[in-house]
Amino acid sequence: MPDTQRATGVSVSMGARRETARPGWTPEPTYEKPDISVRATTLYYEIVAPIMLPFIRGRLLNLFRCREGKCFFQRSRAHPPTGKEFDRLVHFEAIEQKNGRIEDYLYVENADEIIACAKVQTVEFHGWGSRAGLVEAPDRMVIDLDPGESVGFASVKDAAAQLRRSFDALGLESFALLTGSKGIHVVVPLVAEAGWAEVREFAKAFCTALAQADPARFTIALRKDQRRGRIFLDYLRNQRTATAILPYSARARHGAPVAAPLAWDELDEIGASSAFTIFDVESLLRRSRQKKLRGWGIAEQHLPRIGGFAPTSGQSS
Repeated sequence: MPDTQRATGVSVSMGARRETARPGWTPEPTYEKPDISVRATTLYYEIVAPIMLPFIRGRLLNLFRCREGKCFFQRSRAHPPTGKEFDRLVHFEAIEQKNGRIEDYLYVENADEIIACAKVQTVEFHGWGSRAGLVEAPDRMVIDLDPGESVGFASVKDAAAQLRRSFDALGLESFALLTGSKGIHVVVPLVAEAGWAEVREFAKAFCTALAQADPARFTIALRKDQRRGRIFLDYLRNQRTATAILPYSARARHGAPVAAPLAWDELDEIGASSAFTIFDVESLLRRSRQKKLRGWGIAEQHLPRIGGFAPTSGQSS
């Protein structure tokens, strides 16, 4: 199990190096998060960049940056204009928007570029469902299990296991990712061939079937006041320009948790989505080399045709 230390403004040891975590930014008024040391997250990325690279290489990115007292999403080179700071650090893919405008989206190709992003105050890495060169063909599907008010993490774990069984019934291998926030992402790798509309409609039909089979437990309602006591099955991660947190990304939250890959047989022993933090970097490195996580997120599989599937229902034992 991970070290449960949660701290900011303390001396933390990462491998053979030692840094003092100092507050690096002030929380935004409307976004609840404590002071966090960008210096500490940069050191973290210097260590984990090699194990993070397979999941991030070539994937179009939204970067969550914290600087000068506030945090913001760097969605492209021009939005906001601070994206020009990345001109010599990363790569760009020119993508046409719905309004016909061309935007340059960021991506990285090596570990040094991940670290370079961290050094310009990137705390979180969020990725598109597709990669540069194949922008219109997603290579993964993500269902975000977002617990409503009063839903405990044990229920989220049961729900993730339920989704795994339902995907298994459709011949799809899936993988669990602790988001470092409240929920779990169930990730389904795909051969990059279907378009955005097809992947989104499949995800929507899958989640709709689950919600209809067990409406007391699941919902696809967008309004938060309609999710109370239920788990929101967020299929909207699977549309063009939408993103999801990437494996091993830090989170700009209290204690600096990490989005951590998980083997399905570990699910029962995990107590929270934020079970791992940047201070567990050595544990994360060891875990990445273990047999149970080899091949995590890798499967050559095709999106099934929509039509008539009914996800299995019922609580896991």
